[in-house]
Amino acid sequence: MPEDQRPPLPLTLLAEGEIEVKGRMPWSSNATFLVSLCLDGSSGDAIYKPGRGERPLWDFPGGLYRREVAAYRLSETLGWGLVPETLVRPDAPLGEGSLQRFVDADFTEHYFTLLERSSLVPQLQRMAVFDLLANNADRKSGHCLLTVDGRLWGIDHGLCFHDEPKLRTVIWDFAGEPIDQSLRDDVARMVEVAMPDFDGLLSPVELDAFVRRAKAVVRLPRFPDPGSDRPYPWPLV
Repeated sequence: MPEDQRPPLPLTLLAEGEIEVKGRMPWSSNATFLVSLCLDGSSGDAIYKPGRGERPLWDFPGGLYRREVAAYRLSETLGWGLVPETLVRPDAPLGEGSLQRFVDADFTEHYFTLLERSSLVPQLQRMAVFDLLANNADRKSGHCLLTVDGRLWGIDHGLCFHDEPKLRTVIWDFAGEPIDQSLRDDVARMVEVAMPDFDGLLSPVELDAFVRRAKAVVRLPRFPDPGSDRPYPWPLV
């Protein structure tokens, strides 16, 4: 296919596509919208999280949508492909916010059903290591999506990258088990060669804390046990 006839890549569609709001997503604590994108005859859906629709939190500053982008960049830097394409869109209809490619998954599935499939355990363990790095304070069961090709995706990363320990997740079933060496090698490579570009997304204190967590994961032989300070999110699903 000639270059000028190829459909735009997902990030190009997210960055340049014309946005139409289709509706609000149910059960979201912050304003979250399903939008359609159109560019050069190609189209697709995305999840739009405007900054102005965030409820104030006592422990996280505003701009949670930027952390969604940080999670995507971390996933890409590691080469794990866990987070759908995500970027900041300044000119979105309700103000600046994040746009993330919509994942067409089987929404009857979630972490607690996926855990029953032994073939998915390596992907779930990779997500558990990702959450250690991102300091994910809200890994609910429904934030684990499975597509028809058997690929696992993680969504909803607004409550990540705090400089204080805040890991809250449903993925504790691997506690005490060895972390696959290949995962630790990926993290070590990131630390030694190329850290994610978090410019404009995280504070300097949060960046320093991320580096410390990454170095700790490289040395961590086993998945940790749940901490005593609210280790599970609510609701679980």
